[in-house]
Formats: sequence, structure tokens, C-alpha cells
Amino acid sequence: MEAASRFATLLLLSTYLASLFLVFPSSSAAPPPSSTPLFPSDALPTLSGYLPVGAASRSAMYFAYYEARQPEVPLPRTPLLVWLQGGPGCSSMVGNFLELGPWLVANSTTGPFLVPNPYSWNRLFGLLFLDNPIGTGFSIAAAPVEIPRNQTTVSEHLWIALQGFFSSNPSFRSRPLYLTGESYAGKYVPSAGYYISQRNARTAADRRINLAGVAIGNGLTHPVAQVATHADSAFFSGLINEPQKTHLEKLQSEAVSLTVAEKWAAAHDARKEVLKYLQDSTGLATLYDLTKKKPYPTDLVGIFLAQEHVKAALGVAEGATWEECSGVVAEAFHEDVMKSAKAAVEGLLQQGKVKVLLYQGLFDLRDGVLSTEAWLKKTQWAELRSFLAAERRVWRVAGGDLAGYVQKYGTLSHVVVAGAGHLVPADQGMTSQQMIEGWVMGNSQFSAQRKGRHLGDVWAQQHVDQDASF
Repeated sequence: MEAASRFATLLLLSTYLASLFLVFPSSSAAPPPSSTPLFPSDALPTLSGYLPVGAASRSAMYFAYYEARQPEVPLPRTPLLVWLQGGPGCSSMVGNFLELGPWLVANSTTGPFLVPNPYSWNRLFGLLFLDNPIGTGFSIAAAPVEIPRNQTTVSEHLWIALQGFFSSNPSFRSRPLYLTGESYAGKYVPSAGYYISQRNARTAADRRINLAGVAIGNGLTHPVAQVATHADSAFFSGLINEPQKTHLEKLQSEAVSLTVAEKWAAAHDARKEVLKYLQDSTGLATLYDLTKKKPYPTDLVGIFLAQEHVKAALGVAEGATWEECSGVVAEAFHEDVMKSAKAAVEGLLQQGKVKVLLYQGLFDLRDGVLSTEAWLKKTQWAELRSFLAAERRVWRVAGGDLAGYVQKYGTLSHVVVAGAGHLVPADQGMTSQQMIEGWVMGNSQFSAQRKGRHLGDVWAQQHVDQDASF
């Protein structure tokens, strides 16, 4: 992309009439002090601004897009990654500036500043951050009633927003698209992925989305199975004793019963009681990583994004304020929390055309490894038995350090990331970069496993590959 467009900002007209867009250089915004630039020109997104979610609505989804820094193929064939944060209602700017974006927020005695991230996910791929759903982060909800309350509406909005994004550059549409995200995006990602696959079937070829894969990190996907795992996770980690485990199991059973009865609001409240007891009884700084002495420093992102010249550089609407996690959006999804998105994962697996990656940080006590394996075993998929019987490979990064474990069969890959909690890219940047690049490109551990091989052959080949880097 030529230099002039690299610093372009795609802004939605305030009236949103006919879904028109205005493009102008980000450099028109007031620059930060030249002596210590808080937002270096190299850190500017390639494109940023707002995407409509409906022709008759003034609501719009904020986005920031970063083109691939070192693409290995021509841009029209370079994959595009979409990142969705969880919550519900948490901003993808957390992922951008704390986890996997090209520049991360760091702290100093004078406040937060940006530093280059050598392990960003846009090294080989284009990277699109979306503040989803509307009302989240810098996104605009024209009225509270327009905020989605279910995964169907979220998926519809994402389809429309992506169509608007593709319209800004026709070459985007031909590029393989991968939906990625973490936590509550364990619902957004598969739901939107399955919606896209279904919508493509009844859409003209020149309007289809070239969906190639979905990746879910530490996701909440099938809550009725996942909420029942916390007692075992904590007990076998040595964090609670037998009486505490028994009490936690009673709380979990209540949440499960209410979910099965489809009493969604009460089930969500019961899950909150499970997590509250888990937090109180363990005394951990955060359930998102049982090894941490302090929570993740997401407050730095908020301080950074509160500054007017930072917002101007990012193409944020005038007068917009940033909130890490929107309570209004969270309340709108109150009855969605305990509903399952497992059927969407099953639909994608059954189609066999879209790759699926499930990854978890080993230290996450909320949506960790055991939590994912609990619902994965209940998946309705013809290849499930073969996947569960597949060898779990030891995965090492260059130099021989343990990165984690990889299990794969067919279109499904499951990765456990060593040394990481809920926010895998924040904890293990190099590992997460190698994981996403290896999965997208189909390298090493993520190469297709042939059907019909004898278990001994599979075991032998996996042990040959186990020390290979991606």
C-alpha cells in the first residue's frame, strides 16, 4: 500500500447518510509534542474509523487496521486477521495495545507510552481490530436499544461492518479471512464464522467473504459444561481443599441446573456466584492467571486512550470517550452469557472447509484448558473420536524452550500455551506469534494429518517433529 494511504483514516460521515465514507490523512490531527512523541507516525494504523452496521442506523463500529509488515505473498493473497475482544463489551483496543498489535503501551514515570512489538500478529498478515459489539470501546450505539442482545445480531452487524471495510479497498475481499478473539469472543468468533459460511451460500460471488478459519483463545463457548470445571481446576492446582471443592461443586450444580432449565438470567447470576467464591477462597490477584501477583495492567490502555491527540491519531469520533468494558453492553448480554455457541463450532467442523483453532493459556482459572476440553468432548462432529485419539505433540520454539502442546486432526487444532494465562499474546508474545503464523500458514505442527495412518506411524512422525519450530 502506497505511503499516502498508509496514514489514511477512514471516517464515517456523522450523518451516516447512504453509508458514505470520508477519507483523509491522519496527519491532519494535531501532532503530539515533537520532543517526546506519544504516538509515533510509525504507530499510526493503516486505516481507522467507523463502519456502519445498518443503512437506517447511526450506530457504527470502530476499527483500526494495520497492514502486514513483512508479507510473504502479494497483498491480494495475504491473509487478513480480525481480532474481537471478549467481555461482553470489552474493547479490542486492549488486544491492540496490550497484546498483539504492532505497538504496545508501556509504563514510565511520566505515564504510558508506545513501544514496538516484535511479536505482533501483523508481521505476515493484515490485522483488523473491531470494537464489537456497538457500544463497546470507541464504537457508537445511537441508542441503547440498538445494542445487540444475542449472537445472531452480533453476527449480522459483523457481516455488514466487514462489507463496509472491504468496500474501502476492493483487494481486501480476495484475501483469506481469519476471525480471531478471546474470552467472550469464544461466542462471537464461531457464531460470526458460521453465519458468514451460511450467508455466503446465498450471496453473489462478488460480495462473499473469503472465510478461511476461526481461532478462539481462552473462550467461553459452551458455558453449561465449562462452569462445571472450576472446582476440579482449583482443587487439582492446590488452590482449595476438599470442603471448599464440595461447596464450589454445589454452586456449579446450581448454575448448570438453571442453564438446563433455560433460566438464562438466573443461570448467569449463579455463575457469578461460582466465580466470586473461587476468587474469595483462592485469594488470587486474578483468576485470569493463577501465577500473577497483580492483575493485567489494562488500566494503562485507558490512560493512554484518554488523551485527545491519541484519539485524533486513531481516527476516533470527536467527543468519544473510551471505556475498557462497557457495563451497558454487558447488561444487554445478561441473558446471553449462559447460552451456548457450540453448535456454531460444530457447523464449521462438519462443513470441513474452515479451519478451527482453540488455544488456552495454561494458567487461566476461568476459561482454561480443562474448561475447553470439557465442552470439546461433547461436540457433535464425525471426526471427534479421531481427534481425541490423536497424539498430543510437545511444541518447542526455536532454541528448544517449551512453548506448549499441540493436538490436531482434520480441520481442528487445539493448543495449550505454556507460561500464559487468559491473555496469551500478552504473556507469551513470541509463542503466540509463532502459533498464529503456523496455524494460518499450515506449517509444522499445523500441517494436515493424513487419514488412515497407523497410530505407530503417527507417533513416530510426531516425535520427529516435536522440536521443530513453526
